[in-house]
Amino acid sequence: MSKQSDELYDEMCRVVGDMVFTLHDFGVESKQIVIADALRTALASKNPARSELLIKAMEAAARVLDR
Repeated sequence: MSKQSDELYDEMCRVVGDMVFTLHDFGVESKQIVIADALRTALASKNPARSELLIKAMEAAARVLDR
């Protein structure tokens, strides 16, 4: 894999892991669809502080989890 692919994969794993812990903190079961929906909801907030890599990782993770 290329360096960019590795970075995206690492960021996707971090994003999904963070979301699982966040959902757990709120007492929500972390099923695939729930994680994907939570990522899409977070993306909809249009936080300008997010890096391009983070946005791509969130979008890619949501797509993968929807499979």
